[in-house]
Amino acid sequence: MAAKMRKRTARKAKGLRPIQFFYWPTPNGHKIGIMLEETGLRYELVPVDINKGDQFAPAFLKISPNNRIPAILDPDGPGGRPVSVFESGAILQYLGRKTGRFYPEDERARIAVEEWLFWQVGGLGPMAGQANHFLSYSVEDLPYPKKRYTDEVHRLLGVMNTRLGKVTHLAGAYSIADMACYSWVRSANRYQKLDEFPNLAAWFERLGKRPAVQRALALGKDLRKPAMTEADRQILFGQRAR
Repeated sequence: MAAKMRKRTARKAKGLRPIQFFYWPTPNGHKIGIMLEETGLRYELVPVDINKGDQFAPAFLKISPNNRIPAILDPDGPGGRPVSVFESGAILQYLGRKTGRFYPEDERARIAVEEWLFWQVGGLGPMAGQANHFLSYSVEDLPYPKKRYTDEVHRLLGVMNTRLGKVTHLAGAYSIADMACYSWVRSANRYQKLDEFPNLAAWFERLGKRPAVQRALALGKDLRKPAMTEADRQILFGQRAR
């Protein structure tokens, strides 16, 4: 019965007006792409070129006041009225409630999902992002922050590995918590091999075979530049309060 209800929900969702998905191919962008593909919700991709400064456009700031992607604008929000949502964790929760998928209603199950979702939002994402910055984008060679952040990413991957030695997915069943973490593990895998984390590596391989995940990762492949220019660097890393 539950499976039939999920199928009916997905079919109904596909008939709604498309959600505008403000996107750039980053780990946080991939999270929302995975959820949209998994649920079958109709969406329209709206590229926000963060290298050019599109994130500072007044129209985008009305949707995402933190001038960051991803964000969504759902024309069929609560009460049938449009609603915008920014911050990737909040978007995942909203889409989970909207579709009734990958974000359980049972309170105990939902607690588990939220624990690992916020663990990613507050830990894995920021730490992996800082590690990647100092390894890939810093003009100066700064050994201390490189070690500081790669060590913390290593610790966090160990936490995931321990958890995934007890359960198949982070919250038990496949959920928005897995979607949130997958793209950041994928990012970290560029400088931290997963060989020493066998449970995590098996989870990562399983998720990577999901058709929806593959479709989401293919989104916007033609948008990324092969190399960062100095102008790009100033826009991305020279930001202060405006």
